[in-house]
Amino acid sequence: MAAGSKSELLEITEKEWSKLKDVLDALPAMQRLEKDEDGISPKDIVGHRAHWIELFLKWYRDGQSGVPIHIPAEGYKWSETPRYNADLRARQAGFSWASVRTLLEANHFELLALVENLTEKELYGAPMKGSHSKWPAGRFAEAAGASHYRSAVKYLRKRMRATKAG
Repeated sequence: MAAGSKSELLEITEKEWSKLKDVLDALPAMQRLEKDEDGISPKDIVGHRAHWIELFLKWYRDGQSGVPIHIPAEGYKWSETPRYNADLRARQAGFSWASVRTLLEANHFELLALVENLTEKELYGAPMKGSHSKWPAGRFAEAAGASHYRSAVKYLRKRMRATKAG
């Protein structure tokens, strides 16, 4: 169930972040760059999560300043997120494990800082400015943070179990 208040959002974000950090710390070095049958590596998963936090932060800032928001990104529709994510993996292909971990951590703390500095009303009182969506900023923040952390944990644990079993 989605968070409905600032305190719930902060709590779930920290809870899911803690789980993700534990899994990232436990991920064997030899698996970090290993691609699955879809051509996706754990490094790609981490880079993806870091980037989508950046997208949300940009959407929020742009909406606040009246700059048009392109969700998910300029030139892409929601139905084209698989193509967008493939293009993102290509743009991040040269990133190292250490660089995506650092980027994810920095973006996580920037996300937390934004949430902590916004009021309850700014997070949940109205649709996010400029988003052309019914979702409030808090819901977008949860999707970019806690929800993405949760899905990354699920994927990475599955990858780790498959390696142990094989």
